[in-house]
Amino acid sequence: MRTVFDPAELSAGRFYRLLTATVVPRPIAWVSTVSALGVPNVAPYSFFTVASTAPPVVQFTSVGRKDSLRNIEETGEFVINIATVPLMEQVNATSAGFAHDVDEFARVGLRTEGSERVHPPRVAESPASIECTLHRVIEIGDSFVVMGDVVAVTVRPDVLADDGAPDFAALAPASRLGRTEWGLTPQVRRLDRPEI
Repeated sequence: MRTVFDPAELSAGRFYRLLTATVVPRPIAWVSTVSALGVPNVAPYSFFTVASTAPPVVQFTSVGRKDSLRNIEETGEFVINIATVPLMEQVNATSAGFAHDVDEFARVGLRTEGSERVHPPRVAESPASIECTLHRVIEIGDSFVVMGDVVAVTVRPDVLADDGAPDFAALAPASRLGRTEWGLTPQVRRLDRPEI
C-alpha cells in the first residue's frame, strides 16, 4: 500500500516540498551572471542537468523570475560553477533574496575570476565551471527552464584525473536533498555498461 499524492489536491508549496524530497540527490548549478548595469550575481539552482551533448547544452530551472534569469535575458551569458562540499555554506548564503543591485560575490565573501569566453565571472573558489551563452528560455507554469550553449568548460588541474575528466572525489560536489538537507559527496561504485 502506498500513499497517493495528487497535485490537484495539494497546494503548490506542499507539492514542491514533496517533489524536492523525492527527486534526490540533485546537483547544484551555482549560476553567476552580470546585470546589464554590470552588477555581479551568483545564486544556486538545484534543478540542473545536461540537455544535449551534441551540441553541448546544459539547463537549469528557475522557479519564479529571479535576478539570474533577468540578467541572462539581458546579456545572453552565464556561468555554471560547480558547488562543492567545502563551499556549501557560501553556496547556501547566495540563496538569500538579495536586492537586484547587490554584488552577491562581495556580500558572501567570494572571489571572482575572469571567464574564458563569456563576460560573467567564475567563482574563483569553485574547481570547475561551464561557460554558456543563452540557447533559449522555456516558460513552464511558475518556472523557467534556462538552456545554455556550452562555449567552454574550465577545470582546475588538481581535480583532473588521468583520463582528462574531473575526478569525482577530488571535485567533491555537493547536492540538494529535501527540506534543508544537503548531500555530501557519496561513495562511488563502478559498474560497466553491459554489452549485448
